[in-house]
Amino acid sequence: MAPQQAPGGHSKGDYPWWLVALVVIGIVLAVVIISNDIYAQVFRTIFNGVGVTIFVTLVGFALATILGLGIALLGLSDSVALRQTSRFYIEVIRGVPMLVLLFYVAFVGAPSIVAAYNFLTTPLVRAGFSEPVMVRDFSLMWRAIIALMIGYSSFIAEVFRAGIQSVDHGQIEAAKALGLSRYHRFRFVVFPQAIKVIFPPLSNDFVAMVKDSSLVSVLGVSDITQMGKIYASGSFRFFETYSIVTYIYLILTIGLSLALRQVEKRMRGRDQR
Repeated sequence: MAPQQAPGGHSKGDYPWWLVALVVIGIVLAVVIISNDIYAQVFRTIFNGVGVTIFVTLVGFALATILGLGIALLGLSDSVALRQTSRFYIEVIRGVPMLVLLFYVAFVGAPSIVAAYNFLTTPLVRAGFSEPVMVRDFSLMWRAIIALMIGYSSFIAEVFRAGIQSVDHGQIEAAKALGLSRYHRFRFVVFPQAIKVIFPPLSNDFVAMVKDSSLVSVLGVSDITQMGKIYASGSFRFFETYSIVTYIYLILTIGLSLALRQVEKRMRGRDQR
């Protein structure tokens, strides 16, 4: 016997009361923030870091997606050397904690890149066409973005690999028989089908990066967490400050999760029509 449907398309007894509860709590907290001067001041201060958090997340995830797709394609190539290189990258990067990777890129990778750049541009510097780059010229924000890109690309590469391999091999062979090039097979046959498998875990990684972007605060990047740390250390209002930090992160992550879930449902709905 099919389960009865409640209004809104949910199974009876499975209505999203958790979401209703969260909305009610969110509204109550919003009223508290508006009516309480202390909470309002904390919110205004911390909200200044929202733009940095969004920027770091969007840029870091976009770069990680591009790099992850490239690593996945290397892992699916006909060359053994390329496949082994891809697997080596994935296993090494996935085995390093994100915080350690952040420190390594910021304080080891960045100085190495600057040193290599200065070495390569020595003739230009001597000729007066260029100036040597200092490590402090390498923005801490971009060091953090590069670290997030590298760290997440290994996980995203596995998502792409699984999605691409989920496509029936017979369809790829049929595309070959039609004379489609490797690029056109990927664009018109493989990717449109693989994206249905790729999108859910990829969207989960996106939400996870919103949360992991808080790690950039250890480098002094003025994101939500860093603004909260600065305010709390100066005012000693730790409860109010970190309650607001938690509130803002929940708005970002839950709102994003619900939006991505709707996109996923629309994708499934188009397949069923």
